[in-house]
Amino acid sequence: MPEEHKHVADKTGKPHQPSPAAEETAAVVSVDTAGGVMEPSAVPATAQSGQLAGGPDSLMRKIFTGSGMVSVLAVLLALIIGGLLIASTDERVSTTAGYLFARPTDFFGAVWNAATRSYIALFQGSVFNPRANSLALQFAPLMETLTIATPLITAGLGVALAFRAGLFNIGAQGQIIMAGILAAWVGFALDLPMGLHLLLVLVAGIVGGAIWGGLVGLLKARTGAHEVILTIMFNYIALYFLRYLLNTPAFQRPGESNPISPILDPTAVYPQIFGTQYRLHLGFVLAIAATVLVWWLLNRSTVGFEFRAVGANPKAAQTAGINVSRSTILVMALAGALAGMSGVAQVAGTEKVLTDGVAATYGFDAITVALLGRSTPWGTFAAGLLFGAFRAGAVQMQIQTGTPIDIVLVVQSLIVLFIAAPPLVRAVFGLNPRKKKTTSRRNGATPGSRGPRDAETAATGGAA
Repeated sequence: MPEEHKHVADKTGKPHQPSPAAEETAAVVSVDTAGGVMEPSAVPATAQSGQLAGGPDSLMRKIFTGSGMVSVLAVLLALIIGGLLIASTDERVSTTAGYLFARPTDFFGAVWNAATRSYIALFQGSVFNPRANSLALQFAPLMETLTIATPLITAGLGVALAFRAGLFNIGAQGQIIMAGILAAWVGFALDLPMGLHLLLVLVAGIVGGAIWGGLVGLLKARTGAHEVILTIMFNYIALYFLRYLLNTPAFQRPGESNPISPILDPTAVYPQIFGTQYRLHLGFVLAIAATVLVWWLLNRSTVGFEFRAVGANPKAAQTAGINVSRSTILVMALAGALAGMSGVAQVAGTEKVLTDGVAATYGFDAITVALLGRSTPWGTFAAGLLFGAFRAGAVQMQIQTGTPIDIVLVVQSLIVLFIAAPPLVRAVFGLNPRKKKTTSRRNGATPGSRGPRDAETAATGGAA
């Protein structure tokens, strides 16, 4: 028995040992280290001691019907449908369809070849290209994927963090733009030594995104305005404010009629990690650090516990003494700061100038990344890498096979569709969890009483 279980002495003075049945059916109580809240564990006592309740079949069912597996299967299903769409536009498939019933193997072989040829090209353009002449060029697609994924990861973390607090942040696009404005101005307007200059560029971008996101949180907390409407409007404000600035002498490049800023000073740009042969820069390392920070914040800090409590039930959190308004403002400011890192990665890492397309569609793609990652830090990180690979490999796929780049957008849209409908994905792959039928006489229980398994289910809050 653990030390925290105190033995109760009986009349003989000997400590009373609980029976094995009582020990099995007891609810295991765990302490949330972040907030100190006592709650029943979803794992039975026997499972925590090393014996999994329900056996191997129950464990495998939980693995294959969990949210993580649903995300993986959603991507797989989207790729399958995307492959069928690619095959539908292939000339060889159209030709063999004319004599499908005479020689069906020709048709299905053409479908398979069309889909696999395109996906192989996608892989070679995003991960590894064995046809390249040198090892450095062979890994160049992977470096490009990581470069493109960098702003997707940090912006996705900002959206995911807001999701965990019950807020739908569609304002990552505007937060990236405002961060890009401040970071670019510090980068080309100030003359500072190396190191300090880059640090100020990073701080300016993070502060710009944090202010733009924090304003949304402030308005929601003080006036009750909906964050979706606020963030959409703030996106438009940021975009048109950027276009206005790029037509002013302070931001427009001298002698240039196009809306483009001066090039950032060499002391204000991210250093490239593996040399000038790749575009991968320090921003990717900062994206990894941001992922670790968000994970720690949500799972190991009191502030993160408050965010999750507010996201689960704001009224209950307020009753428990949590300042919901403060949490709303703070989480939106942090979400904006994370999106601001994407703006810095664009102006100081990839583009090195400020244009009205600095945010591209990263802010909106970040919503998809956060959804695919189930609003978890490492899930968002992995989803950002996947979407970065889609973007990096789409061009090579079109060059090698003639497949339109838009097919990648179709696959991304299908992923969002399936992520939003987990029961559909489970039904397609036959992974719907089976419901167990219970009777009052199961496990030797008499009518009106509970057997050991029923007591265990009730004690753990109905967890499987």
